[in-house]
Amino acid sequence: MSNKELDCRGLVCPIPIVRISRAMKGLHVGDQLTVFASDPSFQADVQAWTRTMGHQLLAIQATEEFQTAVILKCV
Repeated sequence: MSNKELDCRGLVCPIPIVRISRAMKGLHVGDQLTVFASDPSFQADVQAWTRTMGHQLLAIQATEEFQTAVILKCV
């Protein structure tokens, strides 16, 4: 199991989700992807994307500057 990081700060929808999708293709089942994003809609977008794609959103945290999401590759 590995944990990769993806910095999407400064990018707006749909670019963070596009980059997450590309990054997940390079991971194995059981790997985690930690994503940093500043787009205000990121939390709702990543929740919908993980449900649709069959992955698990392990955590999402927000500060005033950005949000951090941890995604587990399940399929």
